[in-house]
Amino acid sequence: MDLLTALTYFSALAFVYFGIGCFNSKFIVSEFKRYGLAGYRKLTGVLQLLGAVGLVVGLRYSPVLLLCAAAGLSLLMMAGFAVRMRIRDNFVQSFPAFTFAALNLLIAVKTFIKHFL
Repeated sequence: MDLLTALTYFSALAFVYFGIGCFNSKFIVSEFKRYGLAGYRKLTGVLQLLGAVGLVVGLRYSPVLLLCAAAGLSLLMMAGFAVRMRIRDNFVQSFPAFTFAALNLLIAVKTFIKHFL
């Protein structure tokens, strides 16, 4: 298994976990209230789940889908990081959003280089 495949599966599994959590985790419900974004919790969960599916399906069948899913998840996590900065969360609280933004950006860049250059 190459690095791109391993990173893609790791990210997809994480986003399945987080996406489901947006629907049934009391902690995540309280966090979205704290962010002032309670109305976007379910949409965020759907986007995370769709992104995870896009990563796995794209890895197997369509580099374009993989690129789009990774770029979309990266943007979603960049927005999450920006929200964390806006509400003045500390580095430890903000680190997961930043890390997943960077991870999915790396997946998108590696996919682009591998399949489109």
